[in-house]
Amino acid sequence: MQQQSDGDAGRPDVGDTSPAPAVGASGSGSSPDGDGDLGFAIEAARLLHDRKCDDVQLLDLRGLSEVANFVLIGTGSSDRQMKSVADELRDFGGERGQPTFARDRDPAATWIVVDFVNLIVHLFEPNKRAYYDLESLWGDAPRLEWERKGE
Repeated sequence: MQQQSDGDAGRPDVGDTSPAPAVGASGSGSSPDGDGDLGFAIEAARLLHDRKCDDVQLLDLRGLSEVANFVLIGTGSSDRQMKSVADELRDFGGERGQPTFARDRDPAATWIVVDFVNLIVHLFEPNKRAYYDLESLWGDAPRLEWERKGE
């Protein structure tokens, strides 16, 4: 996967790789145990669902990982849809004090990662998702409910 940056003019998928505040830094909405990030993670999961990503899973890694508190996984139907959702996630995080730390994708855009430090979002095309099977990798992580009431 090649990291995208704002300096990559002319590339079809340009991501924001500007540094984010450190984990737990003031102004980031973070808390050491991740409670401040739970609402953001739930809203990000809803955004994936609203943008027609399939099989959206939100995993709680608090106490299991020193890298992130939450992992969000969704399946897209096309590279265009996945790029659009990644762009919208970046904007969504910035509006909520959760700037994107990094964004990465494979050359064919079959796997896009958006890293918010305490939340890492993986957008996959179906075959890549089955191949990497992150849900099994984090099989001991609790799945969190994110659906709106009545859905």
